[in-house]
Amino acid sequence: MTYVACVVLAFSGPAAEGASAKPRTVKSELSRLAASGRITATERKQRLADFNAAKRAAKRLPRGTTRRRELDGVVAIVEGIAARRKLNGPRLVPLWLMLDTNRVYWTTHITGPSTRRISFAGSQLVWQYFPGQGLQFHPLANFAKLNALWSAKSNTAAGQLLDELLPLRVPRAGGVAWEYDFAFGGGRPPWVSGMAQGTGVEAMSRVAKRLGRQDEVLPILKQALGIFRTNTPEGVRVPTSDGPEYALYSFAPDLHVINGFLQALIGLYDLAKYGGDADAQALYEEGERVARREVPNYDTGAWSLYSRGSSEHESDLSYHQLVTSFLHNLCTRSQEPVYCDTELKFTQYQLEAPVISLATATLRGGKLGKVKIRLSKISRVRLVFSRNGRVVYAKPTVTVGHGKPALSWQVPRKAGEYDVALTATDLAGNVGTAEGTIDVLKPKKRAR
Repeated sequence: MTYVACVVLAFSGPAAEGASAKPRTVKSELSRLAASGRITATERKQRLADFNAAKRAAKRLPRGTTRRRELDGVVAIVEGIAARRKLNGPRLVPLWLMLDTNRVYWTTHITGPSTRRISFAGSQLVWQYFPGQGLQFHPLANFAKLNALWSAKSNTAAGQLLDELLPLRVPRAGGVAWEYDFAFGGGRPPWVSGMAQGTGVEAMSRVAKRLGRQDEVLPILKQALGIFRTNTPEGVRVPTSDGPEYALYSFAPDLHVINGFLQALIGLYDLAKYGGDADAQALYEEGERVARREVPNYDTGAWSLYSRGSSEHESDLSYHQLVTSFLHNLCTRSQEPVYCDTELKFTQYQLEAPVISLATATLRGGKLGKVKIRLSKISRVRLVFSRNGRVVYAKPTVTVGHGKPALSWQVPRKAGEYDVALTATDLAGNVGTAEGTIDVLKPKKRAR
């Protein structure tokens, strides 16, 4: 069923005093929306019919198959959102598009897509496959595609994608947002991302200017700034001592991901530039003060950190390259030395070999020991143990992070000096080697 999207920018009101404690269902929530005038009785009837059609289609699919599991998963997402009373009139548009897309796909395809991201004939929208949750509208993937179409000057396709994206916005944080309607990383749908929304306002403001659609699009993008003004979990604002950070995930304010923060700032800067938006400029300046302070904390001296806070670990190669590109973008926009200097360092790190050394000198024989090493950056590490020129054990290669990680070794019972050859290959393919010696002590005698 195709709907004419009428986006009513208002949330449903609070539950009436003394309301029934019965579990909320899709049917009861649609009835509530119709009773309050947020949708018409005709739309309520059609939405319910479409939801029930998706449930029936899932039941007709063979049990235990991918098709059944995925369509059941999508139905469960909508039921969960209804149970938490998160259904409102505008939110029905993306949710029922998700239902319809998955119903058609899983009743006509035996297996899932060959790639994680797919599009369908006649549409520019990007869908991403999440096993167990079906095909999902992915805001960041769509906004990245819109940016790519702008860069390629594919104006017709960009205009079509913009037309498809605008009706999928929903009320949130006193404005509008493009939400994620699937569970991810501990977050329950619907949730939002500062990185995605920043990319969205950037891409849509660029396309609107080129296509002469500023009068139509820019007022919507001004409303899209609401999540940057509003604290998590409704928005993405995370207050700090000298300004806000913009969270990658609205449900994870303690997870600090630098690439997501930087891209949110780039989006705000570009909305201010292409849309002449003073509010976007102010939000950019607030956050940029914090980013200027935070960026050095993501430099290990040999590689970049992907995240800090509730989870701290180094970037993989693609994320290291991504944050380097974001630093370049901020360097060219702001001319702030911290972004320019860190970009140069992160670029150089991709050319430098990891530094590795042995940090353990003595181990007790006949037991499982921990061999500590010193490592400058995340690498694939291999240890080879020899005695009197003969290899006694070659430990399989393992990827470990920088610092002083410990690798297990079943220490031989035979005491003496063992040579250790260490090899570290970083994510960019640079190789560092070292040698060391471990003195294996005689096993302790067991008490009689």
